Amino acid sequence: MKLLVAAHPSELVAFEPELPGFDRLLTGVGKVPAAYALTRALATNTYDEIVVVGTAGAIDPDLESGVHEIGAALQHDVKGLDGIIGHHVWLPERVELAADGIVIATGDHFIDDADAVVAIRSLGARMVDMESYALVWVAQQFDVPIRILRAVSDRAQDGATEEWDDAALVCSEWLRTSIRELYGV
Repeated sequence: MKLLVAAHPSELVAFEPELPGFDRLLTGVGKVPAAYALTRALATNTYDEIVVVGTAGAIDPDLESGVHEIGAALQHDVKGLDGIIGHHVWLPERVELAADGIVIATGDHFIDDADAVVAIRSLGARMVDMESYALVWVAQQFDVPIRILRAVSDRAQDGATEEWDDAALVCSEWLRTSIRELYGV
């Protein structure tokens, strides 16, 4: 059995309520809710794979719209004792997934500012979201393979928050198509 994970209900509107071979988990938005929900799910059930679907802002102007597989995640909203942004006092600077893919920067606020995009881009990320790092870290603690598919919902610039609601519906369709192609369901 696989676990299909999303943060927000809008990201799953194109998905049927029951998907053969998948349980479903809606975590809530942000690192703490995502980590808590996935930890509870993995503490009470056994899964062959975690498949995360959702939206993300593209901070690389050359990144095309559509669905992208995530290859690594880092946190853009932490600072280590050395004062370096992206470092954490205890957690690894970066968590790797099995797939080759996009580097995503995770933080607990919605990025819709050009200056923030420049700062986050300097960390080596091409996309931003609010859950990926936490989900990967938890999955690794339980030794469960995880795959993350993120659809570009916005360009993380001024006005991105106003665009997200409509974009999330389109992204859900793209994500549903990707799951159909990858898993045959």
